[in-house]
Amino acid sequence: MANQDPTLSSNHPFYDVARHGILQVAGDDRQGRRIFTFSCCRLPPSYQLNHQRLLEYLKYTLDQHVENDYTILYFHYGLNSQNKPSLGWLQNAYKEFDRKYKKNLKALYVVHPTSFIKALWNIFKPLISHKFGKKVTYCSSLRELREHLQCDQLLIPPEVVRYDEKLQNLHRGQLPPPTKTPPPRPPLPTQQFGVSLQYLKDKNQGELIPPVLRWTVTYLREKGLHTEGLFRRSASAQTVRQVQRLYDQGKPVNFDDYGDTHVPAVILKTFLRELPQPLLTFQAYEQILGITSVESSLRVTHCRQILRSLPEHNYIVLRYLMGFLHEVSQESISNKMSSSNLACVFGLNLIWPSQGVASLSALVPLNLFTEILIEYYDKVFSIQEAPGEHTQSIVETEQAGPVTKGFTQTAYRNFYNTVTTEGQVLNTGVHRGPSVHLKVRTLLNG
Repeated sequence: MANQDPTLSSNHPFYDVARHGILQVAGDDRQGRRIFTFSCCRLPPSYQLNHQRLLEYLKYTLDQHVENDYTILYFHYGLNSQNKPSLGWLQNAYKEFDRKYKKNLKALYVVHPTSFIKALWNIFKPLISHKFGKKVTYCSSLRELREHLQCDQLLIPPEVVRYDEKLQNLHRGQLPPPTKTPPPRPPLPTQQFGVSLQYLKDKNQGELIPPVLRWTVTYLREKGLHTEGLFRRSASAQTVRQVQRLYDQGKPVNFDDYGDTHVPAVILKTFLRELPQPLLTFQAYEQILGITSVESSLRVTHCRQILRSLPEHNYIVLRYLMGFLHEVSQESISNKMSSSNLACVFGLNLIWPSQGVASLSALVPLNLFTEILIEYYDKVFSIQEAPGEHTQSIVETEQAGPVTKGFTQTAYRNFYNTVTTEGQVLNTGVHRGPSVHLKVRTLLNG
């Protein structure tokens, strides 16, 4: 079974690729040839992986062994539209692996092949020598693979094992076993997205405000406060992935280069969505849902009480963000983003349940809670009213200058669409059917 290599050092020249465990050395075959496993289920989404670096890493690893005979075991399961390399990359990879690599490759086992693999083989067949083609063996199951290799010494990813069991159960007419979450992969030292606030603090000399949050807020405060539909509009998905990749690789980003103020706005929301735990924490979820049962005149006090239970770091980051959103709402005449509109956008970026997704009925209290934080920012987050243990750090954070541009660190957690018979609520929280809009506004206004 495949696990993360505990000996892998962050100083590895290809740590950014090697950490995923895509390519691993898995002992020897029955002829004493070294076996390499390539696991497609370990490929992250394309925006998180530089495929040119992947190619260089493959060559770097194989260069240490290609002077001797070797075998490659390719696990096809897990390859999808999100992580699949382009055909151009595949063609270039075949050319890059010249005779030095092909000569001593004695066997290539393709496990769980699909029609895509067979179609791909036909596309590249004119480029592939007949001699090389004879080295390829298809195995539709791990049982077939065991006829050629000793699987007990192989590093087979748990995802592949479960998929194989599912296929076998389907053949027997049995229900597949419940799926399990694969083990997390170690983050890059420079990673910004998908890591905890504590990780970001540790990698940024104790800076409490995450760099991506600081930079996007700073930029939007200077150049985006009067942009109509700020945080409501979308941006190019390709551009967003590119910016994420740059940040995760520790490279600077100049938003002026993109000519679209909505890019940093979307990056900010994406950063919040991809936190391992919501900024308001899973523990506060049920408390927040109860906000609608609190008398209107007591809701600010109730919100303040809920925030008292937050970890100090979360409270400080939340206060920083809400202070900025309060500024945005003050310019609603030009940007059309009132505290209510901002709450519809940010509610589910700040809090979500630990299991499953929030129901349509949960949107009302979640958005109401967020609206109160924005609209009554001065009252909710006043230092005089803040929890005592938070106060000193708040003062220090307010006095601290912006972080330097040369930072030292970084699943897009998939958000979701909730479709109802009355309308549609998207991840931005702004595309709603009229009846849903009416119900939400009626409840918000109490």
